[in-house]
Amino acid sequence: MKSTKLFVCVLWATVISTPTFAQEWAVERLDASPRHHEWVDVPAGEGRTVRSFVAFPEKSGKTLAVIVIHENRGLTDWVRLFADQVAAAGYLAIAPDLLSGFDAEHAHTGAFATSDAAREAIYELDADQVTRDLLAVREHVSELPAASGVTVVAGFCWGGSRPFCQAV
Repeated sequence: MKSTKLFVCVLWATVISTPTFAQEWAVERLDASPRHHEWVDVPAGEGRTVRSFVAFPEKSGKTLAVIVIHENRGLTDWVRLFADQVAAAGYLAIAPDLLSGFDAEHAHTGAFATSDAAREAIYELDADQVTRDLLAVREHVSELPAASGVTVVAGFCWGGSRPFCQAV
């Protein structure tokens, strides 16, 4: 079995509906986290980039990577907090914002005026572009020094319906 084998694991979750832009509780927990977080722009071809939140575990050595695919309201603070919790469990987590570069006014989820506007935009995304974006994110995370080459996927709500790869 190749060490770069990708296991696709889809996690369905029921999400309590809270306003996307009023998640102070999640931001407070992220700010208090001892783990290293960073934003990266993942090249996705044809000049496109996917803004992604990365949470690193507090351990040395290589570890499994988890791609966290957000719900239909975009990359919210609670999704970033989930990525941090994945890192707390000892795994490398990356949460791509699939609304990256939606249009000239909306460079990412946070640029939408409301979570309802982000939700409406999600359903306008081209499925093939979403797949290309996720493949680019998978390639990016697998090349990070902390990554072991094994990647799994967790998706919530809309994100849970986005399996994008087969085992390779």
